[in-house]
Amino acid sequence: AAKRRAARLPAVREAAAETAYAAGRFDEALSEFRALRRMNGSPDYLPVLADCERALGRFPAALKLVAEGDLAITDPGLLTELRIVHAGVRADMGQRDEALRLLRNELQNPRPHVPTDAQGRLRYAYADLLLAAGDEAGARKWFTSAVRLDPEGQTDALDRLDELDGMVLTIDEDDLDDDESEPEEDDDESEPDDEAPDEDDEHEDDEDDEDDE
Repeated sequence: AAKRRAARLPAVREAAAETAYAAGRFDEALSEFRALRRMNGSPDYLPVLADCERALGRFPAALKLVAEGDLAITDPGLLTELRIVHAGVRADMGQRDEALRLLRNELQNPRPHVPTDAQGRLRYAYADLLLAAGDEAGARKWFTSAVRLDPEGQTDALDRLDELDGMVLTIDEDDLDDDESEPEEDDDESEPDDEAPDEDDEHEDDEDDEDDE
């Protein structure tokens, strides 16, 4: 009985939902987030509900939730997250130009009081789409912008920049296994490593977006 009661507590449900979402168990996350929304009636779950539907390939359901969120959500940060999800749905449907238009419009017409982390995710999503479209210069610009707004590294924008600059460290797991099985001799010798990065530009209609940062 206590276990059943705990399952009905919003805090427990939210923790379960976020854990499932982070682990990519989107059907489970969708079920938990739906239950949370039934509990409190809040529209705040609409962006993540739409993203779960997107991840499950149910694009019409995702777009329906996006449309509902556009009408119901007032929080600027959540509206920005909703736009990122909307662009993701369009991209997954093969509508990359529309996805880029949605995010470009969000960058060119910034909402007031959007949290820094949401601004960083918006720029990351835009850079990711530009890279998929073959615009490496534009992608580098917006990944750089995302890094500046993401000091805690919530996105892998810095890693993506390193990839663009050709600084990807690949490790052969077989070599690691061999190293572990070899007996140690002298640890007198050790060797250091070096590395470095940079940026570029394109998309003239995006030039005035840098003041967002």
